[in-house]
Amino acid sequence: MGFDEFINIALPKGRLAEDTIKLLVEKGISTDCIDFSSRKLIFEDTENRIRFMIVRNMDVPTYVENGACHLGVVGKDILDELEPDVYEFLDLRFGYCRLCVAGLKDWNGEYNHNLRIATKYPNITKQFFFRKGFFVETIKLYGSIELAPLVGLSDLIVDLVSTGETLKRNGLKEIETIMESTARLIANKNLTKVYFNRIKDIVEVIDD
Repeated sequence: MGFDEFINIALPKGRLAEDTIKLLVEKGISTDCIDFSSRKLIFEDTENRIRFMIVRNMDVPTYVENGACHLGVVGKDILDELEPDVYEFLDLRFGYCRLCVAGLKDWNGEYNHNLRIATKYPNITKQFFFRKGFFVETIKLYGSIELAPLVGLSDLIVDLVSTGETLKRNGLKEIETIMESTARLIANKNLTKVYFNRIKDIVEVIDD
């Protein structure tokens, strides 16, 4: 496949997409072709034959795994949660955050088998507590997770934390860090074989 073919790259909405475009522009891989104030979801860099698709964080691996995109940028936390069948090429070293267990300020710090934990990471959460010897119930939420222990929906939460300020403002505290996460460059396995030279060039320039 030649250079005239577009390479599709899935980017997560928000800061990771902005940081990715900044990196690609600095490396000379792409032009600054995305208007982040726009409602558009597809942007094309016709000069470099790259098409960017703006999708939800959790959907990036799905677009890549199923071949809608050749490449994608997504947090390590999401890769560990979804375990997609993709190549994980590079740690891009931005988008740092921590996945933490958190609870009310008066939490006594003792885990047990009857815990209810609100999170959008049920797989990571269950595995983490299983390794500690506890079977827990997870309640999957997609937003405002800090609210769950405040209204009695859950005993604890597992959520991403950057500074911890949001937890403090909502009367919660960090209890334990499960993992650290940064942005990763992932690729579709079949498309990597078909478009090997172009994808190899992109990966090598980023990693240089």
